[in-house]
Amino acid sequence: MRIRDLAGHALRGASLLAMGFVLAGAAAGAARAETIDIGIGTQDTTTNTVTGGVVIRQLGLLNKYLPHTGKYQNVTYNVTWQNATSGPPITNGMIAGKLQIGMMGDYPLLVNGATGHATGNDTELVAVIAYNALGGGNGVVVPKNSPYYDLADLKGKRVSVPFGSAAHGMLLAALQSRGLPEDYFELTNQSPEVGSTSIQENRIDAHADFVPFAELLPFRGYARKVFDGVETGQPTLHGVVVRKDFGQKYPEIVTAYIKALMDANDWVRRNPQEAAEKIQAWTRVDKEVAYIFLGPGGIDTLDPTIKPRWIAALKTDYAVLKKLDMVKDLDIDKWVDDSFVREAFKEMGRSYDTQLASFSNYQVEGNDMLCNAPIANPSQAGQIWVDGGGIVSFSSPGCTLAGVNRYRAQGKKLDAVYLMDNKLGVKVFADDAFYTLAGADKTKPDIEPFLLKRDAQASAKQSRATVVSYTQALSVVAGGGH
Repeated sequence: MRIRDLAGHALRGASLLAMGFVLAGAAAGAARAETIDIGIGTQDTTTNTVTGGVVIRQLGLLNKYLPHTGKYQNVTYNVTWQNATSGPPITNGMIAGKLQIGMMGDYPLLVNGATGHATGNDTELVAVIAYNALGGGNGVVVPKNSPYYDLADLKGKRVSVPFGSAAHGMLLAALQSRGLPEDYFELTNQSPEVGSTSIQENRIDAHADFVPFAELLPFRGYARKVFDGVETGQPTLHGVVVRKDFGQKYPEIVTAYIKALMDANDWVRRNPQEAAEKIQAWTRVDKEVAYIFLGPGGIDTLDPTIKPRWIAALKTDYAVLKKLDMVKDLDIDKWVDDSFVREAFKEMGRSYDTQLASFSNYQVEGNDMLCNAPIANPSQAGQIWVDGGGIVSFSSPGCTLAGVNRYRAQGKKLDAVYLMDNKLGVKVFADDAFYTLAGADKTKPDIEPFLLKRDAQASAKQSRATVVSYTQALSVVAGGGH
């Protein structure tokens, strides 16, 4: 009897001991439970950052990739999105510790890195969102009926730009490349919204801005572009920065974010028309403008890899800012960290090195049903967005304009007509372009579009062509084909 009692006590003691371990384990688990704040600074109206921000947010892509195993098993994520119209407010949020991830253009990225380092709040460049290898995206516009057609025309004139933005850097680089002093313009600081209103009301002579405003304002009918960032010959990009302490503590979260970015890029490329329409609904940027940047053959290429060429471009940009004493010290090589994007490619089953070497964008393709020809040369292709319908592709500028005439004859409204600039190599709105007409056959002239009037005039001088407007070009193209 006593033996059984002792055994019973022993068993009860073992049970209590086991229960104690369970409770202790549960308490330890509760102690390990963590809420991780992920503040993400976005620029929703900056079209070539949308796949890093608004698209991920609206499609719920970050939740798809955030880790929930291992040390993240009991984690609660507190994800907040803070929208800004330019990079500097995002940098302020990151320095203050309110934002862990941010996105901005090349010059603001450099200021972000330098300011973070100077204040002990180091950041790292971990991925690119979109780029234009030639510098397209930034630009200078003047009121629609302005007499000015070139930067040289703006000496002493009132020019506004968002200070500290990628467009500000473009303007400084353009002045330096032309040997012009910093005070060549009467330069003032205006946000995209204020600058847009100032142009519309003729209160300034010109406004320099970043994506999408140099295309958006002409599309809305009250501005004309006189300078394109391509003329600087300097690549432009928007990238992703993270607080270094956050990346070191939670590398899997940074990788998850980049995987969501890659997913967003794929979504845009799978159906660019639907993407442009959704972006308009989410950001109020006209779908036609979103498409000119992100559609096939668009101004921007979606690609998260950090190419050596971009690092070299950032060093050139940094020299521009340093010369004007507008940036603190920054070791760019140490600031760039491609380990997260490389890991994202690995986990997505893709080759980072293959994409790193590629500069190709997806292009307009298919067959031109009007001119009965394949679209063999994307640099000559055109597209028409039919109101309430699809986007139709054409093999040449002449065939595209013939398509415009045919649709108009059918009483159809056209949302936009796109062509490729013959010199700058960027997609343009056809009704904003200037055209050269050349060739012996006046009924079927060789037609080339140019965004800038001076480029059309220079080309016409060489080829003895005639420079005409969009309306004039349409009038010489037969409606049934070209």
